[in-house]
Amino acid sequence: MKLQDFGEFKLIDRIRQQVVNGAGVHRGIGDDAAVLSLPDGHHLLTSTDLLIEDVHFRHAWTDCEALGHKAVAVNLSDIAAMGGTPRYLYLGLACPGETDLDDIYAFTKGVLDEAERHNVTLVGGDTCRSPGPWMISVTIEGSAPAAQAIGRDGAQPGDLIMVSGTLGDSALALHLLQGGKTPEAELSGRHHQPTAQVALGRLLGEQRLAKSMIDISDGLASDLAHILQASQVDGFIEEDKLPLSSAFQQHSDTEPGLRELALYGGEDYQLLFTVAPEKAKAVAALGAELKLSITSIGVICEGSGALSLQDKAGAVRPILVRGYDHFCRS
Repeated sequence: MKLQDFGEFKLIDRIRQQVVNGAGVHRGIGDDAAVLSLPDGHHLLTSTDLLIEDVHFRHAWTDCEALGHKAVAVNLSDIAAMGGTPRYLYLGLACPGETDLDDIYAFTKGVLDEAERHNVTLVGGDTCRSPGPWMISVTIEGSAPAAQAIGRDGAQPGDLIMVSGTLGDSALALHLLQGGKTPEAELSGRHHQPTAQVALGRLLGEQRLAKSMIDISDGLASDLAHILQASQVDGFIEEDKLPLSSAFQQHSDTEPGLRELALYGGEDYQLLFTVAPEKAKAVAALGAELKLSITSIGVICEGSGALSLQDKAGAVRPILVRGYDHFCRS
């Protein structure tokens, strides 16, 4: 059956029936606005993202259930980057009336499964008919205890620059897809169904370990530059220390130019943060507890926002930041 034959209100009702209201939800789907509460002493964290067909995803490359997971995960990652706990989710979806209901059901399953995995409740949103591409808007609300939310502006000279997981896998998967090749499962999963590092972000905040933090959505160099500019410091990173997956290394050994994807490729959704040197052991212990690799890749220096890289030959060069910009694509 097509969506246009089923109708908007039946679709909303079907979604509502699948949602179990979590803690703090007094009124969810079904009223003009959600009625929610936060734990005492917490501040509200809110983040919004858009995903547009043929800009952020292609149906030819990703299935609708994975797309639902990703739509939620990219927002969860923003709450993680603030050291917060995600709580409430809003979903906006515009798609053609000719869309098959099975695709909608798969998409909403992915959304709800990813939300449930992190104890997040879908509490509202909107649906609309699109004359062309799918357009997905996700807003997520979370919270952090007062004065615990981690911004981009806390980095200080002497801090270590650390990153979770591995870099460049999502960008490499996209590169292979654009070249008509099929990425390995390890790479494909990182691109189509990323994992938001929610537990790590929350614990870095609770244990007061990270002084500044951001999630890697636009690429390591671009997102680190945001921290450097907000904190008015310089950064120095070492190419040899960038954490790479085995699949990434195999491709870059064959085609060395691909190594730049670890610096400039986006959609890793790992956490990038700065830590005082004396807290490095505590961070390593936290990574071991979560079974998540955490790598120190450089250091914060005196300055006003510049980033430099020491390459494998030992030469140091400034890094030209060129993260993805939707309005400047030269």
